[in-house]
Amino acid sequence: MYKKEENSIKKLILKKNKNSSKYFYPLLENAFSVQDLISGIKVIASGQLTMSEKTRKFEKEFAKKLGAKYALMVNSGSSANLLAAFASCNPMRKNRFKTGDEVLIPALCWPTSLWPLVQAGLKPIFVDVEKETLNVDSNILLKKITKKTKVIMLVHVLGGSTEVETIRKIAKKKKIILIEDTCESLGAKYKKKYLGTFGDFGTYSFYYSHQITSGEGGMIVTNDKNDYELLYTMRAHGWSRGTDIGKKIEKKYPKLDPRFVFINSGFNLRPTDIAASIGNNQFNRLNKFIKIRNKNNSKIKNALKKSKKWNNQFSFQKINRNVKPSFFGFPIFINQKFNKKRKKYLALLDRLGVETRPIISGNFLNQPAAKLFKFKKKNKKFPKAQKIEDLGFFIGLQAKPMSNKILNKLINILFKIDTI
Repeated sequence: MYKKEENSIKKLILKKNKNSSKYFYPLLENAFSVQDLISGIKVIASGQLTMSEKTRKFEKEFAKKLGAKYALMVNSGSSANLLAAFASCNPMRKNRFKTGDEVLIPALCWPTSLWPLVQAGLKPIFVDVEKETLNVDSNILLKKITKKTKVIMLVHVLGGSTEVETIRKIAKKKKIILIEDTCESLGAKYKKKYLGTFGDFGTYSFYYSHQITSGEGGMIVTNDKNDYELLYTMRAHGWSRGTDIGKKIEKKYPKLDPRFVFINSGFNLRPTDIAASIGNNQFNRLNKFIKIRNKNNSKIKNALKKSKKWNNQFSFQKINRNVKPSFFGFPIFINQKFNKKRKKYLALLDRLGVETRPIISGNFLNQPAAKLFKFKKKNKKFPKAQKIEDLGFFIGLQAKPMSNKILNKLINILFKIDTI
C-alpha cells in the first residue's frame, strides 16, 4: 500500500472512529487503533484474506510470549473450547474421555464453556464458586472428583483465577484432562506462569471487549505435539495437511490424492489473515493494556471508597494471593439491602449512559437451556453463584487512561443507588 493511500485511509478512520454509542461509559470504547485497522486493510489489499502467513506469525508470537509450545488460531474463543472438547475424546488421543463420563465445571460459566463438553458426550457436574473471587471454589471442586470424573473445565473469570496449580497436580495424578477457559483472562498469571498454560488445553478469545480484540477470533494452546497436530487437523475438516501424523497415514493410502486426505473428524474453525493481523497488532500492546486496565480498576475502586458518599453500598472482586490479574471488566456487588432495587438501578445506569452486563451468565443452572437439558436437580443449590447473579453486575474497564472528568461522572452516577 502506497504512503499517500495509507494517509488517506488514516484520515478516514480518524473521522469515523468516534464513539457513536449511546453510552458515555461503554464496556470498551474505540477498541481499535488506526494502526490496527490499517494492518487489516493491508491484508485486504494484498488479496490474501484467508488463513495464511499472518495467522502463522500470530500463532508463533502468541505461543512464545505465553510460554506454550504450540498455539493454534481459530475464529472465536467458543470455537477454541469446541476444539478442546472434541480433541479430548478423539480416538487418536491415548488419554481420552468416553460418552457418559463426567466433567466438573463452575456454575458461573459462559454457555460455550459448557456446551462443547455436553455435545461431545460428557455429563456436567456443576461446582459452586467463591463469591469474592468469582472463580470456582477449589476445595469444593476437589471433593467432587470421583472415578467418573474425566475432565475438569476451569473458567478463569474476569482476569482472575482459582488455585489452578493445586488442581493441575491432582488432575495429572488422576489422569483427568484439564481444560482452561481463559477467554476472559488473557495475560493473567498464577505464580508467574500464564493462565491457560497449566492444563492439557488453554483457550482464549479476541472478541471486541476482551483484553485484546480482532473483532472475532480465538486461540488454543497446548504443550503436547500430538495434541497440537490433532487440533490442527480438526480445525480444518480433518485434513492431514502436512502434519507428521498425516504423512504417516497418507503412505497407507497411495491411491488417494495427497492434497486431499482426511484422517479425522473435523470442523471449519479457521480464522482469516485479516483477524490475525489485527489481533497480533493488538497482542504486541497486551502488557500496556493490562497496565492501563489495572490502573483504571484501582482508580474506580479507590474513588468509590474514598468518597464522602461511601457507606458500603458496594463490594468488589478479590484476587487470589498467587494471581497477577489481567482485568477484563469491573465487577460490582450491591449491598444486600438494595437487592429489591437492583433492576431499577441497572435501568437507571443504562439511561445515564453506563453500559452494564451480568457477571458472565450468572448461575447458569437458572438459564432456560439448563432446564431444557435437565441439569438442575431440586436438592442441588449453588448459593455463591446465586449471590453473584442476584447482587452482581459489571461495567467496562477501558484500555485507555481514564480521565478525572469521566471518573468523577461515573462515580456520581454509581452513587445514585442511594436515591432510588
